[in-house]
Amino acid sequence: MSTRVLLADDQAVMRYGLRLILEGEPDLDVVGEAGDGEAAVAAVERLRPDIVLMDIRMPRLDGIEAVRRIVASGAPTRALMLTTFDLDDYVFGALRAGASGFLLKDAPPEDLVAAVRLVAEGEALLAPSVTRRVIEEFVRRPAPARNGGTHEALTARELEVLRRVARGLTNAEIAAELFVSRTTVKTHVARLLAKLGLRDRVQAVVHAYEHGLVDGR
Repeated sequence: MSTRVLLADDQAVMRYGLRLILEGEPDLDVVGEAGDGEAAVAAVERLRPDIVLMDIRMPRLDGIEAVRRIVASGAPTRALMLTTFDLDDYVFGALRAGASGFLLKDAPPEDLVAAVRLVAEGEALLAPSVTRRVIEEFVRRPAPARNGGTHEALTARELEVLRRVARGLTNAEIAAELFVSRTTVKTHVARLLAKLGLRDRVQAVVHAYEHGLVDGR
């Protein structure tokens, strides 16, 4: 079954380029486009895509607020943010809003395709070159009070998995380190997200850093 993708960017040329790249893949289907944040929110409600590629800076409603509204609506759509600069200040707001990751606009086409597939599978995606400094800066900033559970509710194995998720490891990499199957890791991730009241792996990463579960290496 194809992954349904919505393109949200105020530049028609950028949307055209993204469409050309994604529609060249047999498992990816571009189901719509939006030129601003309000149109993106409406399109998600109407089309129910699996992934929305969301530009951070757009007119009428920026990508951050658009993601916040999409998450608040309960839509299962995951947002992959597109940004021009790897230290774009808006990235932090996007993660807090509930984005599942971000990718630089100048990333190679193969990275874009891989990112869409990764996020569609439920993984978190932060550009490898900036993951650690983005997260470390992210957790130094004031955060709103959380209503979710604390990590004390986790089993020892779930805590091991959480620490590895926070290091940016995929399910396959975690499985290799812990000598278990990918299915087992996926189950642990689902359970720890439920216990902590978190939406996805990005929020799990943030939780781990905020609670001092990851060292500075």
